[in-house]
Amino acid sequence: MTAALSPAEWEVIALSLRVSAVAMMATLPLAYALAWLLARRRFAGRVLLDAAVHLPLVVPPVVTGWILLIVLGPAGPVGAWLQTHFGIGFVFRWTGAAVAAAVMALPLMVRAMRLSIEAVDRRAVDAARTLGATRWRAFATVTLPLSMPGILAGAVLGFARSLGEFGATITFVSNIPGETQTLPLAIYSGLQVPGAEAAVTRLAIVSVVLSVGALMLSEWLIRRSGAGNSHVL
Repeated sequence: MTAALSPAEWEVIALSLRVSAVAMMATLPLAYALAWLLARRRFAGRVLLDAAVHLPLVVPPVVTGWILLIVLGPAGPVGAWLQTHFGIGFVFRWTGAAVAAAVMALPLMVRAMRLSIEAVDRRAVDAARTLGATRWRAFATVTLPLSMPGILAGAVLGFARSLGEFGATITFVSNIPGETQTLPLAIYSGLQVPGAEAAVTRLAIVSVVLSVGALMLSEWLIRRSGAGNSHVL
């Protein structure tokens, strides 16, 4: 199958991997911070924050893309400010595809990490504090290592979800070959062209292989981290 892939298809695959990797890496710190906040703190507005984080799971992806366009588009409040002060724009660019993928992947990453943080025994953290560890040292030496399986699982799930992102991406940054056309968008474009069934099949197989590979990698990383019986699959 590798030899059968055309240069244009390789370009789509490379762009998809780049968009997914950037989305996952950019979201990782925010996802863990939100997961820790929701797992360990009780504060006013916690329910609203929890709902906002998980909103992309229940709102149609097209609506999420439209909201991104309103906020981060050239005429949006944040988009116009970024363009004016930093020359940063997202619409019709691969970085915008990464933003859309990151937003859609965030809920899955937060859920995996939050479950892992909630599973950390608070008595271990309290024992570290009793022995003189500062709050940050107790976090770095107890909570963070013990929640590592959830971090790894969340990261890989976010990567896999970014690979499959479609609705928010096509709404926010359109479907531009070589710039914003990732695997799902290329498959969608192929379905509109008579005689492109073979190319669609190749890209669909690549998409499935990458997603399954990401989940298997997650399982391997969790086992290497010594997480015992924790599993993603």
